[in-house]
Amino acid sequence: MIKSLLIANRGEIACRIIRTARAMGIRTIAVATEADRGWLHWREADEAEFIGEGPAPDSYLSGRAIIEAARKHGADAIHPGYGFLSENADFAQACADAGIVFVGPSPEAIRSMGSKAGAKALMEKAGVPVVPGYHGERQQPDFLRQKAYEIGYPVMIKAVSGGGGRGMRIVNKAIEFDDQLNSARREAKSAFSDDRVLIEKYLANPRHIEVQVFGDSHGNVVHLFERDCSVQRRHQKVIEEAPAPDLPEAVRDAMGAAAVSAARAVGYCGAGTVEFIADGSTLADTGEFYFMEMNTRLQVEHPVTEMITGLDLVEWQLRVAAGEPLPKSQGQLGLRGHAIEARIYAEDPAADFRPAMGRLWAVGFPADPSVRVDTGVAEGAVVSPFYDSMLAKVIVHRPDRAAAIADLKSALVRIRIAGVGTNIGFLSAILDADAFSAGRMDTGFVDRNIDRLAGRRPARSLAALAVRERTHRLQAGGPGINGPWGDYSGFEIGGLGRSVVSDIAIDGEPARATLTWIDGKLDILIDDEPLAGIAGEAQLVWGGDKAFVLAAGGQLAVGFPSPVDKASVALGGDGHVKAPMHGRVASVRVGTGDSVARGDLLFTLEAMKMEHSIRAPLDGTVEQVLIAEDQQVDDGATALVIGPANAEQPAGG
Repeated sequence: MIKSLLIANRGEIACRIIRTARAMGIRTIAVATEADRGWLHWREADEAEFIGEGPAPDSYLSGRAIIEAARKHGADAIHPGYGFLSENADFAQACADAGIVFVGPSPEAIRSMGSKAGAKALMEKAGVPVVPGYHGERQQPDFLRQKAYEIGYPVMIKAVSGGGGRGMRIVNKAIEFDDQLNSARREAKSAFSDDRVLIEKYLANPRHIEVQVFGDSHGNVVHLFERDCSVQRRHQKVIEEAPAPDLPEAVRDAMGAAAVSAARAVGYCGAGTVEFIADGSTLADTGEFYFMEMNTRLQVEHPVTEMITGLDLVEWQLRVAAGEPLPKSQGQLGLRGHAIEARIYAEDPAADFRPAMGRLWAVGFPADPSVRVDTGVAEGAVVSPFYDSMLAKVIVHRPDRAAAIADLKSALVRIRIAGVGTNIGFLSAILDADAFSAGRMDTGFVDRNIDRLAGRRPARSLAALAVRERTHRLQAGGPGINGPWGDYSGFEIGGLGRSVVSDIAIDGEPARATLTWIDGKLDILIDDEPLAGIAGEAQLVWGGDKAFVLAAGGQLAVGFPSPVDKASVALGGDGHVKAPMHGRVASVRVGTGDSVARGDLLFTLEAMKMEHSIRAPLDGTVEQVLIAEDQQVDDGATALVIGPANAEQPAGG
């Protein structure tokens, strides 16, 4: 058995692996960066090694640094978690060369399934059905465009070495193909150092169903049933459940058998996931499904499989890596109840899921033994631009799907995270949707309903709660008050009809607070709106120079700028278009002198493993371009300046 284990990952998955290893009596070593100082994983491990400042290429993606840390601490095995080096065949080989057990499949299996094109060819030989498309080596844009035409629109462009939705684009019309191809290639090159793509038919109502498989070094392979991962944003899963709702038993059996065949085709050893896609509108009638890819690692959503099978998949991984046979045969495995997982991200769903960054001033999860929370954050942790923005996973397991949905809704309402915006309100809106409750969802569900799903936000008038407490603090002589908020005379209570109007900022945008005292009673309006009726459900957290109002699964960040700060409150409103986050400029679409209209694409920014489109906040003419492709920009840095639209020259002028 493994005696000491280095976890080459961070956050919730590192904490989750540490938990099982500790229960098995295995010593744990964590790796961390300076950006992880407030995170839990390096504190929960028995030992920790700091391996860099923050950027992943110099830390979690550095196989050399990871192996050096393992040697230094005497680890005899490395668990890569998911992401980072988990599907890197060269790293798996380097571990073997160093005499360290890699908790995962062989380098050969990783290579076999690491190429989407090669994996599909292998699956065809094994008799596993694959999606119609082009999976060859020719990569000329004209050739790929012709293949897309032959396959028939809509098509999906996928990075050959992709994963996690990166390097993936849906193309609905031929006129969109070139732009989407270029965008997919840029993202794939950055994420995987490989810009090759494949083209596949995009199914009209695609359901994303994956099967957990496990193999050992003794030739045994089993499947642990399926998970439905159809609810996705930007091709990344946000809600997963097991078993898949309304899946005919015959289809479940066929998928399980196909997944086992896929694993046997590569001599698979360890935990893996075989991902299938099917047309949800015809699946029950035809039973047709297609192989998409195989992930040669533990998946983010593995907890729902653990809940419905009663197994610990990390324990299975460690035992198999130590040479033990699988603990159970296929006939000993069965389903029980229904499990649902929701991923909590630091992001803004209303702004195309733009990642949020900053310090967490409050972190609280339900203290309920029936609710499983996998997290790596605590109060004081900083969400940096260097890594994926997932904060936690919340999982419930109940006898049936309806009960699981109801209890997950209840759990989400009780979460308290302040300092960065989250997608909790978005997740709650999904669970409330009739189509989700009925099990009628596919991978386009979020896109079709985005306005309704992303619109669940706290009412801006709830900022009045922060203004009221700020006022009381001023009257008590609170320190560090500047600008109009330092004018104590304006906040005297007891005057008749006395009003004060002061500038505030709500989520970085300017707003106006009107405070009126009548017979000693303080009344507050935010942009002439009275306090919302749900104020009793809101919570207030102070952090730094801001107040965070938590309600409706989201937050309002309320700031109190001085007149000097006022001009900088509006992001882009004065023509200065600023980078919304730290990242790399992937492309610049305008030049000095170009005319732009509100909503036009100005540039794309790559941050937190995604490309983000930055669009014009107003009509006008580009006066300055202060960025260039491949340049790193800081959060809030001015990227472009847009001035008034060019006036038409007078006749004869």
